[in-house]
Amino acid sequence: MEDLKLLLDELMSKSFFKANELCVIGCSTSEVIGERIGTVGSMDVAREIFTSLQHVEKETGVSFVFQGCEHINRAVTIERAQFNPLTMEEVTVIPDVHAGGSLATYAYQHMEDPMVVEHISVPKGIDIGQTLIGMHIKHVAIPERTSVKQIGEAVVTIASSRPKKIGGERAKYN
Repeated sequence: MEDLKLLLDELMSKSFFKANELCVIGCSTSEVIGERIGTVGSMDVAREIFTSLQHVEKETGVSFVFQGCEHINRAVTIERAQFNPLTMEEVTVIPDVHAGGSLATYAYQHMEDPMVVEHISVPKGIDIGQTLIGMHIKHVAIPERTSVKQIGEAVVTIASSRPKKIGGERAKYN
């Protein structure tokens, strides 16, 4: 997956990934292979993406979390060590290729101690195939432009976030 490698290299060169930060990944492997989202799923594609992301984790110290599909209400698979009971609620579900998506399923099967939470609020994310990760990005979400617009056949959207600006017209911001 040359597109994915190019995208991840570009994001690393921009210092997009930060140590000890969480980054949500939403992915339709169906879209990557040119099919309609939620129709065919590919564990082979999921393996390639997951493996590439593991390399980025090792190089940068970022931790990836994986959004499931709409059939599990876009719940997020995380490592148990990342669980914060003050901000997250554990749910009882195991992602499956046909109810959770291939990448979330693959991640669940290959993480050290996986669990699934209903919602998470993270500073950035990568959406491969229009899986609608926005619900998990902190306010205020900011689109990140990259030269890579697709992974395979899937449209890619990158988002980061910034703190809210409050106070109206008299407020000052640094």
